[in-house]
Amino acid sequence: MEQQKRKTRVLVVDDHEIIANTLALILNQNGCEASAVYSGEQAVESATRLRPDLLICDVIMGAMSGIEAAIAIGKALPGCEILLMSGAFATANLIERARERGHVFEVLAKPLHPSLILDRLNGRAGGTHFPDS
Repeated sequence: MEQQKRKTRVLVVDDHEIIANTLALILNQNGCEASAVYSGEQAVESATRLRPDLLICDVIMGAMSGIEAAIAIGKALPGCEILLMSGAFATANLIERARERGHVFEVLAKPLHPSLILDRLNGRAGGTHFPDS
């Protein structure tokens, strides 16, 4: 009997529920184990339970930004790859402030085509590095 390969666990975070749900659905239909949540706070809480291999997170959200959530999740789960997504020009300042604190993220432009994520998963790159703050 052939051993089954574990599905890649993905946590999708966006305060626009339709975006998070749609991306999670597409990822699930393509062999991932994806879950959707709708805030940075939910992302941090869910990540500790779900232990995702990949976090796909919007930058601009409510009380906790996607960058803050990504930093917290990256520190708790250093093997988790992190991709941020944004459709807002204002995120450049947030990304630069995070970079100045030693946190470097890849940011993908919204609207994000699911094939970009699927291609990325098929050629999985290494995780994001989180130096001690």
